Amino acid sequence: MTETAYRPYAPLMVLKPFGDDVWIVDGPEIRMDWLFTSIPFPTRMTIVRLPDGGLWVHSPTGNDAALMDAVAALAPVRFLIAPNSIHYWWVPDWKERFPEAEVFAVPGRAETAKRPLPEHRVLRDAAPSEWSGAIDQVLVPGSVVTEADFLHRASRTLILTDLIENFEPKRVKSRWLRMAMRLSGPLDPDGKMPIDLRLTFRRHKAEVRRAVRTMLDWRPERIILAHGRCYTKNGTAEFRRAVRWAL
Repeated sequence: MTETAYRPYAPLMVLKPFGDDVWIVDGPEIRMDWLFTSIPFPTRMTIVRLPDGGLWVHSPTGNDAALMDAVAALAPVRFLIAPNSIHYWWVPDWKERFPEAEVFAVPGRAETAKRPLPEHRVLRDAAPSEWSGAIDQVLVPGSVVTEADFLHRASRTLILTDLIENFEPKRVKSRWLRMAMRLSGPLDPDGKMPIDLRLTFRRHKAEVRRAVRTMLDWRPERIILAHGRCYTKNGTAEFRRAVRWAL
């Protein structure tokens, strides 16, 4: 068995209720290429049941038959969301399992994806009619990463990808990795976007500030993150703290 860099949020690849009609799934650890090395990341997907009963699947993680069967038993999968320029890899596997689901991805993803995306619609700065009554949406444009962020209205849950990362020191096995995270920013209890990624948004400062202010106006109570500890309370305060670099 390959040694992992993090102590996992076990059990993995199972549905975990996060609120009414909201579930998370903690997935496998992945490695992302960076300069001349690669960096390990835990993964997490989010599932929302829409008012019509269909499922909205954010950042699908892993090609796992048992998990897909459990999701299929929950309700019909209507939408598969590739929410930023990095989080798209398993969308083709989920589309194969759920061919009736419609795929959405951030602008430009099809042109730069290392794995071809299925036919899809582009996520814009406002939610499409298919979920606009239940989920709000805003686009955070960047030079390297563009991200669509969401608010599930009924539960006041903000659903992010890489806009905030929040790794718990006790779960990071390597002291060198903990030190790097402490220096770059994404370490709990003051988790935020790593500084190298933050710098790539400099050319879009006004648009990022506008998007951040939109999310503050949503006044979320809880926040789901793709990487690290989620926030189950004080969501607006935690969000303001973590994105202070953009205000």
